[in-house]
Amino acid sequence: MTDKETAGALAGLKVIDCTRVLGGPYCTQMLGDQGAEIIKIEPPQGDEVRDWGPPFDGEDAAYFIGVNRNKRSIGLDLAREQGREVLLRLLEGADVLVENYKTGSMERWGLGYREVLSRKFPRLVHCRISGFGADGPYGGFPGYDGIIQAMVGHFSVNGAPESGPTRIGLAMVDIGTGLYAGNAILMALLERERSGRGQFLDLTLYDCGLALMHPHVINYQVSGGVVPRLTGNPHPNIAPYDLFETATCKIFVAGGNDRAWQRLCAELGREELGRDPRFATNADRQANRDALKRELEGVLAGVDGEELCTRLLAAGLPIGPVRDTAEVMAHPHTAHRGMRVERDGYVNWGLPLKFSRTPGSVRRTPPRFGEHGREILHEHGFADDQISSLAEDGILVETRRRPGT
Repeated sequence: MTDKETAGALAGLKVIDCTRVLGGPYCTQMLGDQGAEIIKIEPPQGDEVRDWGPPFDGEDAAYFIGVNRNKRSIGLDLAREQGREVLLRLLEGADVLVENYKTGSMERWGLGYREVLSRKFPRLVHCRISGFGADGPYGGFPGYDGIIQAMVGHFSVNGAPESGPTRIGLAMVDIGTGLYAGNAILMALLERERSGRGQFLDLTLYDCGLALMHPHVINYQVSGGVVPRLTGNPHPNIAPYDLFETATCKIFVAGGNDRAWQRLCAELGREELGRDPRFATNADRQANRDALKRELEGVLAGVDGEELCTRLLAAGLPIGPVRDTAEVMAHPHTAHRGMRVERDGYVNWGLPLKFSRTPGSVRRTPPRFGEHGREILHEHGFADDQISSLAEDGILVETRRRPGT
């Protein structure tokens, strides 16, 4: 491979990352994994998730470490005019700006896309991530993952009747918004190749969270207004698609179509279930899901779950054991797929995007606060005395400002 190929598919792309918490950092880490240069601008107090622990590694919480590799950090006080002037210098030659400041902040600072940035940097793609957008009934309101999960319906379909509505155990709204933002940025960059012009991308947790509500929204519409309910582990449209106990572990069975159901019955030694008219089609199995579950529970209760899953997966049937985080990270297939990476004491999931010719990589471990500030300013034409002056004046922030300092 050439040096260009090994640098990653996005080598040469310059991203100014003014995001905090999760959605934005998840997006920019993904871009950085594939070779983009990510300059993370942190406020004087730092990205607050540096404090979202325990657990901690040194001064930084695992929450921060998990989504900030392949970035360099500079602390800047953008509330002051000199800090905003530094930001404008950093934006020279940048391809993308990603920010999730409180709605209206950039405009109050004289850095609005329409009035300023699009004119100074016509090729810039400016991606804003906010809770609800700038206008509308919720315009300008703050948004966090759990709040949006509640408001767009995730709670209402997650959980069992016994538990009641339950938050999804992953920050699915934040992570989903980060993934949507990454896609939007790459689409805008592709369009820029044709038009030569950047544009403003308006992404909200509310919109993205609602867009993740498949198949519940369309089920509601097509059913004539039947409101989706809590089903626990079972799928609202497919049967069997549920969690079962075995003699050794819990397993999840996914009989996605009628042919897979017939094969599952044969592999379990219960061919007669495949011929049972109650279970002939997916619609039949849905109508008789309680009887179906009882039959499968009886079959599976006495089997070795791990052995069964290995055998049935090899036979092409969708079934898997329930594993915890430690088991997943230690599993040979995780290692085989490169989904466990280690570098200088940093251990995390690997890169899910696999490129045949321009693979991404973990080139940098997550940065300490302001670790690269002077280095970044040097690269953007600031002289040593200018950098020292910015530091003395508190524009370049090299030590986090804690409350009361």
